[in-house]
Amino acid sequence: MSEGASFSQQLESHTDAYLDSFQAGIDLLPELLEQYAAGEDYGETIESIEDFESDCDDRNLAIVALITNADPIDMGKLNTRINYNQSALVEFYRTIDVVVNITERIAHELDMMRPPHDNACFEGLRRMAAEVADTTGLLETVIERFVRDLGTYEASDSLTEEIQAIRDMESRCDEIRNDVIATAFADDSIEQPLMYRELAILFDDLANQMEDITEEIIIVASNAPGIVAEDGPDIN
Repeated sequence: MSEGASFSQQLESHTDAYLDSFQAGIDLLPELLEQYAAGEDYGETIESIEDFESDCDDRNLAIVALITNADPIDMGKLNTRINYNQSALVEFYRTIDVVVNITERIAHELDMMRPPHDNACFEGLRRMAAEVADTTGLLETVIERFVRDLGTYEASDSLTEEIQAIRDMESRCDEIRNDVIATAFADDSIEQPLMYRELAILFDDLANQMEDITEEIIIVASNAPGIVAEDGPDIN
C-alpha cells in the first residue's frame, strides 16, 4: 500500500468516526426538547451530548494533527487535492467542530434557563431542532463524499443539490427564528421573552454553522477540479 493511499484511508477513517459522534449528538436535540416539555428527566440526554462533544473534540484534534503533520511525501502523488488545500482543510474541520460545541451549549442553556414550554415560542424551538437534526444526516453524507473525493486524483462528484438542501434548511431556520422572537415580544402571555430570543439565536447559529461547512467545502472544491460544489453562473 502506498503512503498516499494510507494517508487517505486514515483521513477517511478518522472522519467517519468523528461524524458518528457528530450526528449522534445533534440527533439528541429534538429528544432533549421533547423530554423537557414532557417534564421527564433529561439529565442523561445532556450527559450524552456532553460525551459526544468531548469525543468530537478529541477526534477533531487528531484529524487536524494528521493533516498538519503530513508532508507531500506522506500524502503521496495521488493526494495532491489534499496537499494543495492543507490550510483550508484544517479550517474546514474546525468549522465542523463548532457545530458540536453549539449543540452542547444549547443543551446547557435550556437546562439553566428552563423556559415555559406550553407556548408557540417553544414549539418554534422544537421545529428548529427538528430541522437541524433532519439535515444532519445529509450533511454527514456530504462531508464523507467530499473527504473521499479529496483522497483520489481522478474523482468526479457533484455536491450541489445536497449543499442547496442544507442552505434551504438554514433559510427555514431563519424564518422560524424570526417568528419565535417576534412572537416572544408581541404576545403579552409569553413570560421572559429574552430567554426565547437567546435560544432561537443559538439554534439559528447552529443552522448557520452547518451552512458554513458547505461554504468551506465550496472553497476547497474550487481548487480541486472534478469536485463540483456550486453551480456556475447562468450565462444564457
